Amino acid sequence: MSETIEPITIAVPQEQLDELHTRLALVRWPDGRTVSDTSQGPTPEKLAALVDYWRGSYDWRKVEAELNVWGMHRTTIDGLDIDFLHIRSHEANATPLIMTHGWPGSVLEFRKVIGPLTDPTAHGLDSAQAFHLVIPVLPGFGFSQKPTETGWTPPRIARAWITLMDRLGYERWGAQGGDLGCAITDEIAKLKPAGLIGTHLNFAMFPPTPDEIQNATPEEKAALGDAKHFWDNLSGYAKEQSTRPQTIGYSLADSPVGQAAWIYAMFQDTCGTPGDAEGSFTLDEMLDDIMMYWLPNSGASAARMYWEMDQSGWSSPATIDDPISIPVGFTMPPKEAVRKSRRQLDRRYSNIVYFNEPAAGGHFFALEQPDTLVADIRATFTLLV
Repeated sequence: MSETIEPITIAVPQEQLDELHTRLALVRWPDGRTVSDTSQGPTPEKLAALVDYWRGSYDWRKVEAELNVWGMHRTTIDGLDIDFLHIRSHEANATPLIMTHGWPGSVLEFRKVIGPLTDPTAHGLDSAQAFHLVIPVLPGFGFSQKPTETGWTPPRIARAWITLMDRLGYERWGAQGGDLGCAITDEIAKLKPAGLIGTHLNFAMFPPTPDEIQNATPEEKAALGDAKHFWDNLSGYAKEQSTRPQTIGYSLADSPVGQAAWIYAMFQDTCGTPGDAEGSFTLDEMLDDIMMYWLPNSGASAARMYWEMDQSGWSSPATIDDPISIPVGFTMPPKEAVRKSRRQLDRRYSNIVYFNEPAAGGHFFALEQPDTLVADIRATFTLLV
């Protein structure tokens, strides 16, 4: 198997963009609304405004240029072509850091933290803590190759990421993630590769135990209530993608508005301004991410990650019986619906070196509160280098 790393250029053919505009012009909207709020999903008014902007003002070429300036690369690991951004700092003491996105995110989740992490001086920060960034595209997401066999679960991806860091020649490095990126990062930590010095997470994927529910503090009870509301009312996407990703995949592949609504709902429901996606993100930011699914036709292949986790019986490797011992820093946003308390984390991570509960932010924390995330990553790894 080749271990070659090649630079690649993202260049979407104009005919694909023209076809998208044709499909957007022919959209057929659902009829027969019975509620005016978001209790059944995104409202027609918000989706229509997004689509109008998409059709009339949005410019994909700006995003394409942004990705190409950062530097997209491709290498084959475990039989699959993996795309990744590789942005090296000019600081001599920079710490290599692999950052993993989630669903329905993309490498663009990290666009606001790339500059401050790699070039802190240019952003008014102390140059003593800088990072070389490796930001891979999850298998089946974005323009990465789509798996044609089952088995691409978080442990397998973690092993691929370890291989990637080794292939890049990094001997001491850290890892960061939220959402599915938390799952991959935890699996890396559980494997304890020789070069890993620590991790930072802005999410935690374990469920509370019955005794933690029984003995919850008032703050933990509030978090448990938010989590119950999320799983009871906002998690239909997870059940569908865990059991029937191919079924929803046909709609995601055929309808750009369907793909947009599927992702927009998550921005709307899990952001730092719940129910108001536009309160946390610009239309461009949301459409940039949606295009990372629409253009490479990766709606179904990305959804299969949930099916893979469900079929394999995957659960968080951070357990009470066998805590993760690699040093870790946590950022736990206040509007994260399934947030965890410090004492719950302490039972599953035996070496928490940093913990912050910021004043604002939700699930897509890197996009919403980039300054805080940068500060917390820097604070974590300052303790580890």
